[in-house]
Amino acid sequence: MLIGPAFAATPGAAHQDRVRSVVQADAATGRLVRTFVAAPRVVSKAQSAQDEAQLKDMVSRIAVREGVETPLVQSVIRAESNYNPDAVSPKGAMGIMQLIPATAKRFGVSDAFDPEENIQGGVRYLKFLLDYYQGDYAKAIAAYNAGEAAVDKYHGIPPFAETQSYVVQVAKNLEAARQTPAIAATSVVSNNQGETFQPIQTSIGSDGRIYYRTP
Repeated sequence: MLIGPAFAATPGAAHQDRVRSVVQADAATGRLVRTFVAAPRVVSKAQSAQDEAQLKDMVSRIAVREGVETPLVQSVIRAESNYNPDAVSPKGAMGIMQLIPATAKRFGVSDAFDPEENIQGGVRYLKFLLDYYQGDYAKAIAAYNAGEAAVDKYHGIPPFAETQSYVVQVAKNLEAARQTPAIAATSVVSNNQGETFQPIQTSIGSDGRIYYRTP
């Protein structure tokens, strides 16, 4: 996830026991670069699979409660952390939905490494973005990566290689997620008035562009 100007220099005090900063020379430029890493947590493959299944159930429950399409949340998580609740990006984004400290605080997340808190904060952010961009999935996904300011400045997906790649990846994940029967069953969501609707469908064209359409 790209960071906005409100990003704190280091994670909050509540996360200091889980995250430490590392300063090392960049191989290309020779300049010193600060990155953030989390303490490793060793789990077996069986435990990892069980954890992911539990996380998926949690994602579905929270997404339905917040009125966000479950496959969209699943797709963002795949692109962000691939269901690793201990993930930390080089720029300090934390947890399963890779929340930067400013975003975590904005949406009431006190512990970004608590999966339920993190998912709830990430889903609320997605809900905010979908409402802000009036259901425009492309803009909402781009803003989740680059921030609303960048999307507003360019009136759409910013010309950043990372963000453009991210939007394509989430779109591909979304297309695949909607093929899963258990997830597809939660694809119809409600707006604030309690009215149900079928979300915009996503596809990748031969030109590599993302196309959104209603059913």
